[in-house]
Amino acid sequence: MANSNSIEAFRKVLRESRHVVAVAGAGLSTASGIPSWRGQKGQGGIWNFYDPAILASLEAFTRDPSLVWHHYHVLREIALHSTPNPAHVSLAMLCIPELLHHLASDAEFTLITQNIDGLSNIPESHIYEMHGRVLDTLCTQCSNLRHDGKKLLMVRDHPIPVDELPHCEQPECGGLLRPGVVWFDEVPRNSREIWRKVDEADLCLVIGTSSTVQLAAGFAHEIKDHGGKVAIFSIENVKEQTELADFTFLGPCEVTLPNVLFDSDTDRDTY
Repeated sequence: MANSNSIEAFRKVLRESRHVVAVAGAGLSTASGIPSWRGQKGQGGIWNFYDPAILASLEAFTRDPSLVWHHYHVLREIALHSTPNPAHVSLAMLCIPELLHHLASDAEFTLITQNIDGLSNIPESHIYEMHGRVLDTLCTQCSNLRHDGKKLLMVRDHPIPVDELPHCEQPECGGLLRPGVVWFDEVPRNSREIWRKVDEADLCLVIGTSSTVQLAAGFAHEIKDHGGKVAIFSIENVKEQTELADFTFLGPCEVTLPNVLFDSDTDRDTY
C-alpha cells in the first residue's frame, strides 16, 4: 500500500493485527528531558559533544573508569529526575489487555526499546530493553547485574579515585562496577527473543528513531519483508523510512502517538 497519514486506515490495520511490535528510539524520551544520542548538530545529540569511542566501550572503561563513570553519573541523574511523557504512557496502555483488545482484538504487544533511561515502565513480559538501563550496574568481576536506582557517586569533577567508584556488594566479591548498559561491540540483550518477536510481527510501530542503529535498523525491514505493515512516528521525514513505511505520522511522538492510537482523552481515561 502507498505511504499514508490516514488515522482511520491505520486503525483498520491495527484492528486486524495479531502481533504488534513497537521499536523505540531516543525520540520517545526527548519530551521527558532525556538527551538524544544522535541528533542534528547543535540539537543536543550526546555524540555531538562526546566521542563514543572514548565513553561507550569496555576498552574505554578499562583505560579510564573514572571518566566513563563521571559521564554515566550525569545520565543517571537525568534519568532519576525524569518522568514518563504521554508517548510512554500510550505504550504502557497497550500492555493493558482490555485496552489492547479494544483496539486490536486478540492481539499481543511488545516494545523493543533502544533507550537506556528506564522510563518505559511496563511489565517485563512486554518489553525488551536491548541496550540495558543506565540505572543498572554490572560487576566486572562476578557479572552480577542489578537495578540500582540511586545516587552512586558524589558529584565532583573528573578524575574520581578508583576506590571511590561503585563496587560490588556481593559476598566475597567487591569487584569494580560498570554501568549496566550495552556498549559498542557488545551484543544487545535478549537478541534471540527479540528476533522471535520480530519474525511473528504483522505490524511494526517505529517511534522516535531514524532506524540507523543496528540491530534496530533491521527490525522494520524484516517485518515489511514478511508481509507486515510499518507505521513511522517521527519528527522529520527520512527518505529511507518514507520508502519503507505504510503509514507516516510526523510530529513529536508524545503528541502523535496518543492521538493516532486513541479516539479522545475520554477514551484514554476509561482505562
